[in-house]
Amino acid sequence: MNADLVVVGSGFFGLTIAERAATELGLKVAVLDRRHHIGGNAYSENEAKTGIEVHRYGAHLFHTSNERVWEYVNRFTAFTSYQHKVYTSHKGEVYSMPINLGTINQFFRSSMGPGEARALIQEQAGELAGTDPQNLNDKGIQLIGRPLYEAFIKYYTGKQWQTDPKDLPAEIISRLPVRYNYDNRYFNDTYEGLPVDGYTAWIERMADHPNIEVHLNTDFFDGGEFGREAVRGQVPVIYTGPVDRYFDYAEGDLSWRTIDLEEEVLPIEDFQGCSVMNYPDEDVPYTRIHEFRHFHPERDYTKDATVIMREFSRFAEKGDEPYYPVNTAVDREKLLAYRDLARGEESVLFGGRLGTYKYLDMHMAIGSALSMFDNKIKPHFSGGAKLESGGVDA
Repeated sequence: MNADLVVVGSGFFGLTIAERAATELGLKVAVLDRRHHIGGNAYSENEAKTGIEVHRYGAHLFHTSNERVWEYVNRFTAFTSYQHKVYTSHKGEVYSMPINLGTINQFFRSSMGPGEARALIQEQAGELAGTDPQNLNDKGIQLIGRPLYEAFIKYYTGKQWQTDPKDLPAEIISRLPVRYNYDNRYFNDTYEGLPVDGYTAWIERMADHPNIEVHLNTDFFDGGEFGREAVRGQVPVIYTGPVDRYFDYAEGDLSWRTIDLEEEVLPIEDFQGCSVMNYPDEDVPYTRIHEFRHFHPERDYTKDATVIMREFSRFAEKGDEPYYPVNTAVDREKLLAYRDLARGEESVLFGGRLGTYKYLDMHMAIGSALSMFDNKIKPHFSGGAKLESGGVDA
């Protein structure tokens, strides 16, 4: 076997490990991916008719306040000055999100200052003051009051989870952001932007090292030179696929939400005037629409057409692409069992969103990969430290 390390999955977690191992330690790394492309869900490509860059698995927005992550990613790409701003269409009127002073004044047809708005929201949230809500619906009302909650959160969340918020646990929304100023930036991080040349160019640069071999259309569970049975116990493995799949669902299936994406090319220059428009009303089946030309206003895209993508959310079934961990109490019990199984493996580290059953933004995946490299991989290969298997938390 011509590899010192096998990485299963070519998303940001796996590629960060592979790049660091190859560059800093000189290791030969085999990266496997069952798809026809690298990059995991961050993969993007130009739509054939328009040339507009489309994020194939839903919009990806890079942002971070982690200085080390920001320094690391800038080795492979420059970033635009894009600032993500989201709008929401409620009952035929467009508001800015997250809820801010502009949203509040528009919704209540008022011109309140920060203090007045804060007092109003506190008064409306007082409907459930002193109670201990056990479901998301009541918790949402307690946090921001019934009017704003029902307009912008209730049905949007219900569509996301395909579940009535009264049947969802309160901890899903431990807080709801409300800004008592006119700041309508979606993220508060120090750094934000989109890769100048697109996500795929960034990803390909991470993998562009003579010690890294990428094997696409290669399923870790289908056998072959780098299959699970061939590498188990023979070479360290970084596994970033679904943790339950690794153990053949021995402790049961973990539950996930997935999204369906409906793409359309329209013969107009601009459909909605922004990159993301949310639809929180119950009578609209999708949760939001992405219009990709707005992610890169600096590019000279065609004025004859635009690309939009409607996003629908539902529970994942076998064969679906898992996106967001549902993380019920039953799921956490299963995860404890998988954590024990993971510790019992020989030289296998579990990482990334699927491998740890945690929703990780891109910067979080990269940061956790850098930490794993520092704390486990580098000490093992450069200092002979024992490689303790695991990485699955519960």
